[in-house]
Amino acid sequence: MKIVVVGSVAAGTSVAAKARRNTETAQITVYERGDEISYSGCGLPYYVGGDVEQIRALTPRSPAWFKARYDVDIRTGHEVVSVDARARRVTVKDLAGGETFQDTYDELVLATGVAPVVPPIPGVGLPGVFTVRTPSDAAAIRGWIEERKVTRAVVVGAGYIGLEMAEQLAHRGLAVTVVEALDHAMARMDADMSARVDAELRKHDVDLRLATRVTAINGAPRAVTGVTVAGPDGEASVEAGLVIAAVGVRPNVDLALQAGARVGQTGAVAVDRVGRTSVDHVWAVGDVAESFHLITGRPTWVPLGSTANKTGRVAGDAITGGRLEHRGILGTSIVRVFDLAVAQTGLTQTQAEAAGYDVEVLHNIKPDRPEYLGGKSMVIKAVADRATGRLLGAQAIGPSGVDKRIDVLATAITFGADVADLFHLDLAYSPTYATTKDPVHYTGMALDGAIHGHAPLMTPADLAARRAAGERIQVVDVRSAKDRAKSRVADSVHIPLDQLRERSGELDPALVTVTYCNKGVTGNAGQNVLRNLGFERVYNLSGGNQNWQAYTNA
Repeated sequence: MKIVVVGSVAAGTSVAAKARRNTETAQITVYERGDEISYSGCGLPYYVGGDVEQIRALTPRSPAWFKARYDVDIRTGHEVVSVDARARRVTVKDLAGGETFQDTYDELVLATGVAPVVPPIPGVGLPGVFTVRTPSDAAAIRGWIEERKVTRAVVVGAGYIGLEMAEQLAHRGLAVTVVEALDHAMARMDADMSARVDAELRKHDVDLRLATRVTAINGAPRAVTGVTVAGPDGEASVEAGLVIAAVGVRPNVDLALQAGARVGQTGAVAVDRVGRTSVDHVWAVGDVAESFHLITGRPTWVPLGSTANKTGRVAGDAITGGRLEHRGILGTSIVRVFDLAVAQTGLTQTQAEAAGYDVEVLHNIKPDRPEYLGGKSMVIKAVADRATGRLLGAQAIGPSGVDKRIDVLATAITFGADVADLFHLDLAYSPTYATTKDPVHYTGMALDGAIHGHAPLMTPADLAARRAAGERIQVVDVRSAKDRAKSRVADSVHIPLDQLRERSGELDPALVTVTYCNKGVTGNAGQNVLRNLGFERVYNLSGGNQNWQAYTNA
């Protein structure tokens, strides 16, 4: 068997390695148009910022290593320029010498990945304007900063790469402006959660400009000098000696289209659960290929290195007679933004509602471990299906412990957990690592109470929307006078919890009532008191006053 793989980053090398583990007789050739293979694309911003000192740390494998280890021929600097699927033949160009040649295959695997989206902005081709995709890109950016002694940078786009680059450029001492066309950073998160990311950026002196577009990149022929932006306050100029275009990526489907493969609704190549395309003997893996969502079952495309490794391994196994299948994804991801870890898995509230679910939403604010051992609060936003109680998704933000919780929640979602199941998880406990009732346990308890019990929740967004629509809602602050003096929900009545039973006559039991405290626990206690006294429609404010302030100050 002759296997030809196009592309040699995470997916392509995984195909080759797994195929070789299954058989010693296959001839395996990998063509790579770049100079580096099997590199850590997610680590590139940290080389720019200096957290990673040597670029070679991100490129630990060489073609010679693969040849010695797996008897796989990887030919860098060779671009596959066309595919003839009928003849099972590819045309390859040697980029160094310029000559072309043809190669045949029994099985062709397209691991062509993605390309950065370069916005059609005047001046985008100026020196000093970069995308971030390869180690060569990262080396060029770092070299530009050091050689030009750059002091100001503009990052266009506030997604994962944009935020990582903003953080790392700030760590290098540059003044950083982030320009985002949406009204919040982190487009893949709900706005009420990403507001915390916005605040963190500004806390670290990043000039975050939301609902703003770059209309021109300015500069002399030899270097960029800044950008022109248009936003809520009109047009403005921003000085910069470096511009990073991080507005997104698109799948490299050109070869797949040449081969006659079907492109799916996401814009990536449609494949089955082992990576087969619609064309016989042509496979697609990694960022160029669609996946499917574990919850909805619908095609989805979330380009991540973890998925690329999995799909490459699955295809390499299937090509050589194995039994592996790809089981789908939740889009689980995590990124560091200065002092916060920002993570998500499954469906956001917006996505779940768009998919037709009637959702229950919880904002759970708890420390990752006891405060007497340095615990700091994280917020978990969890989304569940009211009809079935199934956990649909979660987002988590905090200084520490976020990775552990998001992975537990991703595992629970993968296996179809009901929110009630979360409380019964036997999680590791020691005060150096967790609280006795872990934030995951509390998440399950509160959602279970909201869906199956008598403790419904109301989010700040829902409260604000219902008030704006003219609905009369009485909001009861059950905190101490000291806490209330610091900040409060607008138009709320103050009745501390220890006075609530005696003073409940001051409230109208016929009105919708919302109780709240700082984070949610005491608000729930107040909710229980009023329900037991005959108030029928009593909600607890999700995430309490802390969440209300984060929402209203966004």
